Parts: sequence; C-alpha cells; structure tokens
Amino acid sequence: MASVVILTGAGVSAESGLGTFRDVDGLWTKYDLNDVATPEGFARDPALVHDFYNARRANCRGAAPNAAHRALARLQREHPGRVTLVTQNVDDLHERGGSDEVWHMHGALNGALCAACGHRWDAPEQMAPSDPCPGCGAPATRPDVVWFGEMPYLMDEIYARLEAADLFVSIGTSGNVYPAAGFVQVAAGAGAQTLELNLEPSEGASLFDAARHGPATEIVPQWVAEVLA
Repeated sequence: MASVVILTGAGVSAESGLGTFRDVDGLWTKYDLNDVATPEGFARDPALVHDFYNARRANCRGAAPNAAHRALARLQREHPGRVTLVTQNVDDLHERGGSDEVWHMHGALNGALCAACGHRWDAPEQMAPSDPCPGCGAPATRPDVVWFGEMPYLMDEIYARLEAADLFVSIGTSGNVYPAAGFVQVAAGAGAQTLELNLEPSEGASLFDAARHGPATEIVPQWVAEVLA
C-alpha cells in the first residue's frame, strides 16, 4: 500500500475565489505583508492586522470548496494506503470538501491564539486587539496563523511522513516559500516518486519526476481518478 504525501498551496483554492499572493488585484496587494504578516507588524499595529484577517476570514467563509478539494478528500477516503494532506493554506476548504485530516503547517483562519500564554480557541468572525484570552484573560489575542519569520507547525511530523513516502505530490504551490519548497528534495532523497500538479511550472519544477499543468479543478480530479482506477 503506497504512502502518499500531498502538499497544497494557494493554487488549489484560487478557483474558489481565494486569491493567491501573486494575484494582481487580490487582497494581499492592498496591504504591505511586513505590516500584516509578521510579528513585528502585529506589535506595531495589532488593529490593522486584525482588520486584515477579519477580511480574509469573511472572504473564506463566503467561498466554497471546489472539485480539487473534493477529489483529494475522495483520495483520502478510497486510497488503500496512507494519504497525508499537508496544506500551506489557512482556509478550511479541504475540511469542507470532505477531508477529515488536514495538517495546516501555516495555521488556520478559524483559529485564535493568545500571544501571552499560547492558549488556542475557535476564532470569532471579528477579532480585535482588546479581546481577552479565554485562558489567561490577557488582551493578547492574535490569529492562529504562521507569519513570516515564525516556524511552521507540525514540521517534525511532516518530515517523518516525507521520509516514509512512496509518492510526494505538490499541488498549486509557487515553489519559492521554504521550508515547503524543500519538501520535494526530502521526499526524493528518501526514494519517493515526485509529481507536480500546478497551473504552470513552479520555480522548483525541475526537481520533480513528472508534472501536469492546468487548472486545479481539472487536473487534480483527473489524477485522483487515475490513481484510484
């Protein structure tokens, strides 16, 4: 039974209306990432950061999972081997598409985190700097997302799965954000076959054994159907 590790990025959710970093007129372009996606930015202006993530949370709640999310959920259900689904995305479209185990290495929009004590809870629709932590009461509430300069979640577990994988598949990623951009080399070094599914070749495309290019809602269901055939 083959062990499959799948990494998904913004490209898997783009067709659901959630923009990628590189969208010309996406939400990201209206803000400086240094202001809204770094610990330093949060320290300078927590209200601005909360406004940004409140908008992202609302955007996410208005989106629906697409055929790529549903196909990956089907693969998890029907594949006889282990399928580990790791995502760089902070949306919950994989879960709403039917996946029951998703490893969010960059955190999740629907989570809140206390910067003072580390307590976690479900994020309300609107968050503000004055919100008290349910655990310690400190007004230190932040989104439970990984910002630039912070360590992604679950890295030890992810590397263990990569080193035991028979197949590594990267879907909808730009291939330029580490440590995720290095996953293909870890998996290949451990003997796994590697495949890229992306709208266009990523920056790390030459590192993969094979690739398919096109919209995620087309190429991901096609690939899943072939694997399960």
